[in-house]
Amino acid sequence: MPILVNLDVMLAKRKMKSNELAEQIGITTANLSILKTGKAKAIRFSTLDAICKVLNCQPGDILEFVEDNNDVPE
Repeated sequence: MPILVNLDVMLAKRKMKSNELAEQIGITTANLSILKTGKAKAIRFSTLDAICKVLNCQPGDILEFVEDNNDVPE
């Protein structure tokens, strides 16, 4: 998947634990874990907004586009 989720990096920079963030933004730790590991297929803008407010960051600090080399024909 060409979208990387750098939520763990932002949590480390803010010295915050996943369960603290989950509680503050109102989602379960299981759903936050799915997002952190990149297994989520989508994210609601309201969730992204809440994450950015709590971590005092921009969406681009959390989400990153990378080229997927598997899409290149040989």
